[in-house]
Amino acid sequence: MTGPRPGREPATTIPRRAWVEQIMGMPISVHLRGDSVAGKAAEGAVAAVFAELRVVDAVFSTYRDDSDVMRLNRKEVDLAGCHPDVRVVADLCGTARLRTGGAFDPELPAPTGGTWFDPSGLVKGWAVERAAAHLAALGGPEGLDFCLNAGGDVIVGTATDETPAWRVGIEDPSDLGGILCVLPLRGGGVATSGSVHRGAHIVDPRNGAPASSLLAATVTGPSLMWADVYATAAVVRGADALEWIDSLAGYEGLVVTADGQATATPGLRLTAPGQTAIEAT
Repeated sequence: MTGPRPGREPATTIPRRAWVEQIMGMPISVHLRGDSVAGKAAEGAVAAVFAELRVVDAVFSTYRDDSDVMRLNRKEVDLAGCHPDVRVVADLCGTARLRTGGAFDPELPAPTGGTWFDPSGLVKGWAVERAAAHLAALGGPEGLDFCLNAGGDVIVGTATDETPAWRVGIEDPSDLGGILCVLPLRGGGVATSGSVHRGAHIVDPRNGAPASSLLAATVTGPSLMWADVYATAAVVRGADALEWIDSLAGYEGLVVTADGQATATPGLRLTAPGQTAIEAT
């Protein structure tokens, strides 16, 4: 799991403001930095983020009987009868299946047997990245930096090169509450998948078995949606996950094996809180 951590900022403290709401069964937090954090534009953008994510939850939740996805799984409607975003996500899931060689697939074992359509491994990153556009617009005349954190999947932006990078802490899955390392990030997203908080919920769609060889995989790159997909696929891939992540143009990552060993791709410069570099392959 990931989250923002205090940055090393100039002597003059940059004004900050934060909001948190519970949506999609997880805490969603927005952090803004800049002189306009108390303005109406900031408040309006944050409200738009939360409103958009509530709509996504109503459409895609597999925990709400009245969601479009659950109605689709019960065959009460087809794709044409769902919210238009369901088809958009279904098409993206098809692309994700191809990009990951089948390690990501929305057709997963259903709780009652058989399979069902569960795009959760893609839809959170997709929704958060889309909602973040409201915050990115504040980087213009308002000059605000933003960090949007959805249950540990994070997307950030900085209005200028003069403000410091956000410092995103990566939780140590072998020592909950501890920070494995810190990732300085000026833009883009970082996503972590694993079994520590929710148990063996990531299933290898190729055989229906829980993926268990990695405790966690973290991926960072320009798109939070694809970072989220790739992190899930990395957990499924297991032994060759790091080599596979390294092959993805524009993306870097780290994996933690079942025995707690953490390794990162060569292009990822991560430091632990004590400034000790994580060993790269």
